[in-house]
Amino acid sequence: MYRERASRRVAGATAWTRTVCDAGAEHRIVPDGCMDLIWLSGALMVAGPDTRAQLAVSPPRAAYAALRFPPGLAPAVLGLPAADLRDQRVDLTQLWPAADTRRLMDACWSSFGSGGLDAVVADLEAVATRRLAAAGGADPWVTRLVGWLRAGSTVGAAADRAGLSERQLHRRCLPLFGYGPKTLGRVLRFDRALALARAGESFADVAVDAGYADQAHLSREVRSLAGVPLGALV
Repeated sequence: MYRERASRRVAGATAWTRTVCDAGAEHRIVPDGCMDLIWLSGALMVAGPDTRAQLAVSPPRAAYAALRFPPGLAPAVLGLPAADLRDQRVDLTQLWPAADTRRLMDACWSSFGSGGLDAVVADLEAVATRRLAAAGGADPWVTRLVGWLRAGSTVGAAADRAGLSERQLHRRCLPLFGYGPKTLGRVLRFDRALALARAGESFADVAVDAGYADQAHLSREVRSLAGVPLGALV
């Protein structure tokens, strides 16, 4: 069973939990521009920004508690560039000092025993809040850039609005998002298209509303990013 809610402590983030009874079923994870801090039955890991679909198989009786950061926020929390984690799933022990990781793991185990997955999520929110504050908080420019690209702005127009050259914008995006603004724009457009399709729009209307040239363009982009047709995702 999967559940999610808006984070109560990290603006723009999504807290989610998932329990799995039987192992073996594949779960397709599609690009969305986000990064996740995940507690999985005692282990802590980070899911980097994806440029293609990932297929995951959960172990039996798996329990997940996680925090999904909006595009561009996770590097400030994690303390490393998003490009270092692109298309990867990495154990947190490889990224943080051992003492910091052990402290969080112990806290999560204790919370899981007393309050279940929701209590583990609260621990993840707490550590993310502390680390984000130590890093100086979220960068408002990141939110503006994501908004421009999500609204369909071209890379050139976004660079002009930011007062940067396209090359400068690309360099600035890599540590924040894991890839350049062109790829980020593709991922955000795909994410919007998927949301519209799941809300019941016809695929022809999805193509228009999400900013694709036509339905064939939508179909090609979905297959490129997700590996399956849009109908299979819906």
